[in-house]
Amino acid sequence: MEDRPDTDVAIIGAGPSGAAAAAWLARKGYSVRVLERTHFPRFVIGESLLPQCMVHLERCGLLEAAKAGGYQPKNGAAFCRGDDYAAIDFRDKFSDGPGTTWQVPREDFDQRLIEGARAAGARVDFGVSVSDFRADPFRPRLSCVDDDGKCFDIEARFVLDASGYGRVLARLEALDRPSSLATRCALFTHVEDRIDRAEHDRDKILIGVHPTHPDVWYWLIPFRDGRASVGVVASPELLESAGDSDDQRLWAMLGQEPRYARLLKDATATREVQRIDGYSADITRLHGPGYAILGNAGEFLDPVFSSGVTIALDSALRAAPLVADQLDGDAVNWAQDFEAPLRRGVATFREFVDAWYDGRLPRVIFHPDQQPRVRQMIASVLAGYAWDIDNPFVAASRRRLTSLAERCELDSQAVAP
Repeated sequence: MEDRPDTDVAIIGAGPSGAAAAAWLARKGYSVRVLERTHFPRFVIGESLLPQCMVHLERCGLLEAAKAGGYQPKNGAAFCRGDDYAAIDFRDKFSDGPGTTWQVPREDFDQRLIEGARAAGARVDFGVSVSDFRADPFRPRLSCVDDDGKCFDIEARFVLDASGYGRVLARLEALDRPSSLATRCALFTHVEDRIDRAEHDRDKILIGVHPTHPDVWYWLIPFRDGRASVGVVASPELLESAGDSDDQRLWAMLGQEPRYARLLKDATATREVQRIDGYSADITRLHGPGYAILGNAGEFLDPVFSSGVTIALDSALRAAPLVADQLDGDAVNWAQDFEAPLRRGVATFREFVDAWYDGRLPRVIFHPDQQPRVRQMIASVLAGYAWDIDNPFVAASRRRLTSLAERCELDSQAVAP
């Protein structure tokens, strides 16, 4: 009798991309084994979803599991810069698809997703780290170690790396390459926000711009239970100058933005301040013999537009059907059918991130008289529909953003006293 692999598909990581791929493949009848280094529930950042996520959650059968969390609704993004304030409503957008989503404590959200994958038939092993990998087009092998120090190998017919910031296969296969984005640092915590001001819309993430450092920005993500996630992103050097500890640095920086200072005047922290340094990452390729790499395990841009979970889910739902085709004996062109289309959407997000930091996008967002159709197109990208090539701001992101920012600048100069 022919020796059989331990599982059809081994998935490294139980976050959103791992859970989505596991649920989809398990529902199709494949044996799936998920290996997660930590134990859930566990804290992780990235709590503001985009409406595009709802499409992917429904496709993999996890939408109802997520709905049961009763999360804070989200219908858009608000931006503040000194006296300037602008809100973008995702329900008023160019692309088809949902216009609302949630703001989620990730420890609960991720737990619900992976339990949904388990209910669909996937096996989930927590406390298991992957120490080595042997690529093979038919029988890739993972070397693992559990919390008790027990070492064992798992042979699969295909491996998906959904390890997020752990970037397991990027390290083991030497696929890392420097990101094109500048090195930045994020400081963040959760608070009992105690916000009672009418100016605050809990159905939107609030993104603030520092009054004197335009490349420094803040987030405020309200949760349904009266808590919120707050954070600041800046260069490591600037943050170091703001205090003697990360706790001092975060609160000093939050106090420098007038709206944040007002909103958070009564807030109290519910967890220690955490930091992530140099979070942007890139990779030479997203697939190889017997494996593919999903979400943050491949490329991570920047948290400013909350694209991380959207890209993670999109990659999972692109990869899973191709894995099924390959396991069924069909020829699969991973470069053409997975990597190229995935990277096109990521490139759109990257153009918007670049335009945020170089000032083009703030000029557009804070322009007082934006054309409604243009605003709808930008809202679509910020809602996660970065693969909709019918949207001119997807098909030609850089050119369109540059041209629009120039027009906004000319308008501002024309009305200046």
